[in-house]
Amino acid sequence: MTKWGLIFKALGITITLLIVRLVFDYLKFDILSVTNLITAFIGGAIFTIAIIFAGTLTDYKESEKIPGEIVTSIRTMYSDLTLVRVKNGTLIAGMQGNVAALMRCINKNFRDNTWDLEAMDKAIDAVTSDISTLVDEGVPPNFIIKLKSELTAIDRLSHRVKTIADTSFIPAAYAISELAAAGVIILLFFVKLDPYYEGLVLFTVLSMLLISLLLLIRDMDNPFEVGQKTYADVDLFLLWDLEKKLDEKTGYKK
Repeated sequence: MTKWGLIFKALGITITLLIVRLVFDYLKFDILSVTNLITAFIGGAIFTIAIIFAGTLTDYKESEKIPGEIVTSIRTMYSDLTLVRVKNGTLIAGMQGNVAALMRCINKNFRDNTWDLEAMDKAIDAVTSDISTLVDEGVPPNFIIKLKSELTAIDRLSHRVKTIADTSFIPAAYAISELAAAGVIILLFFVKLDPYYEGLVLFTVLSMLLISLLLLIRDMDNPFEVGQKTYADVDLFLLWDLEKKLDEKTGYKK
């Protein structure tokens, strides 16, 4: 379904448009001949949609890197804590538990499709407080700087996810692409198809292409919609796997 679901959805819409086209043919509304002006308009509309698709694809490729970067930072923090030596034997275990809790908070936000920055801030503040305790314990500065740098990276990535999830890629650009696609399809309703059956095939293929691109652009705009039956989401398996491993290491039970 991830591969073909969007195509089937576009196909359903296209079949509806094809029925409308057949009704137009029956009523003799096909009054336009194919001219260079019409073909230029169709080509320009597809070109416009392609430009907008390229813009959303850039953001999508950036989003694909975010889960891996979060996992790397969390793993680094957890493993670096095993190198720290302090008199209080339970301090490091407690800090690793807070790192695992931060991982659970991140995954909960993804699963709920609501990026709760307040919950993230609390989880990050807990780890920050632990780092402050390490400073009081006289831990060498290089460990402190490394832990704080990774925590800052996680904070930055969480705000980036919030921005991607809650904002759209240039709403005016979406309006232009939808207007262009609608203009092409409406125009094709009135164009004479000659040869007729070949024309119907071209109408179906072209309409399906435009609708598929519009649906894909909309879907790619928020690539973190877990469980929403979307077709262009970033795979978050690295985050799920790391949460499971950290829970096993820290003995956390849900």
